[in-house]
Amino acid sequence: MFVALAGAIIMWNVVVFALYGIDKRKAVKGEWRISERTLLLIAFFFGGIGAILGGNLFHHKTKKWYFQVVWVLGIFMIFIGIYLLYWLYLKDWSTLLP
Repeated sequence: MFVALAGAIIMWNVVVFALYGIDKRKAVKGEWRISERTLLLIAFFFGGIGAILGGNLFHHKTKKWYFQVVWVLGIFMIFIGIYLLYWLYLKDWSTLLP
């Protein structure tokens, strides 16, 4: 269960990272872009790591304070999700180890 959750979180953050890169490329080209609301939501819901990496690597949305706040909150959401998984299902971290 833990491995599946970790894999899902990693893949989600790869998607978030890619979407920040796509939006930056569209911004440079002057094309229709991904809405700020969408970028904020995907970062908040377990995508904080991908958003921080994508934002900083692509120099995208880094000057907007509310993006930085949501990126950090997205990382906290990951920790909260892992803790809730532990608290609700596992209750023993030793079961996470092979």
